[in-house]
Amino acid sequence: MTGFQTANSETILAVVLQSLNDDKGEDIVQISLRGKSEMGDYMVIASGRSSRQVSDMSEKLAGKIKYELRVLSTIGGKGTGDWVLVATVEVKVRIVSTAVGTLEK
Repeated sequence: MTGFQTANSETILAVVLQSLNDDKGEDIVQISLRGKSEMGDYMVIASGRSSRQVSDMSEKLAGKIKYELRVLSTIGGKGTGDWVLVATVEVKVRIVSTAVGTLEK
């Protein structure tokens, strides 16, 4: 047994929102998926000002989920830092860099 357990989705969501706020995430939006999707209970979308900030926010968030809540998460898309997906079973978090959007305009 690894000692990991399942926290409820509201507890995970609260840690996610606090972590993103602490790390100065911008345009934070939470979407309830309950009754709408089997993907999870919540989706959170946020942005960071640079690829570095996006990467740092995702690492800190995954660490808080793991060490504070003892819940496993996966990280995808971190290679470039333009966007990152941090996912638990209950909550999915997408963090995007506003620098990418600025460059595309």
